[in-house]
Parts: sequence; structure tokens; C-alpha cells
Amino acid sequence: MFCGMRKGVAEKLQNPRLVRISFQTFRHWKATSLYHQTKSILLVKEFLGHASLGNTLLYIQMEHALFGAESDDEFIVSATSDKEETKKLLSVGFEYVCKKDDILYFRKRK
Repeated sequence: MFCGMRKGVAEKLQNPRLVRISFQTFRHWKATSLYHQTKSILLVKEFLGHASLGNTLLYIQMEHALFGAESDDEFIVSATSDKEETKKLLSVGFEYVCKKDDILYFRKRK
């Protein structure tokens, strides 16, 4: 079914390269995108169901090739112990990182 649909789309769009797309292509794309967004190789490993972290390391290399080795590893960091400030940080796109000594730490990509 997928092969027939893929072939039909390739013919309709007059793009023979679409025939080379497989489910594995989508899997690689999703894993690479997930790593690019989160920078968490363990999350990608779990998402893909890999038993070995070594198998998942491929996606770091793919992400670096696609987006550059230092694409967006810089963050704006903020810390607070105030509940209202926490709500404000979350509402403007900060993500929770950890808590230490009753202080919550947040980060947001630059």
C-alpha cells in the first residue's frame, strides 16, 4: 500500500526521488529532529527503542551534519524560587531544568 501511494505521489509531482523514501527515512528524520530540539540522546534512544546507546549516536552525527555542530547550544538561563516568576518564565518559553536548594532553574534557547 505504502509503495503504491509513494509511487503515485512521485509520478504526480514528477519527482522520482520520492520513490526512495521509506519508513526508515521518516524514522531517521524524526529522531534527528528530536535530538536537534532536545539535545537529549537518552530521550532519542528511548523514543527509538534502541537497546544500545551506540546505535543512537548516529543521530548526533546526522544532526551536526544537517544543522552544524554548534547550531543552537546556547541558552538564556534563569533561576527563581517564586511561583509567579516560575509561571512567567514558563509562559515565555523557558523550560524547567532542575531544582537545587529550593531554587528552580530554567533555560531557553537563544
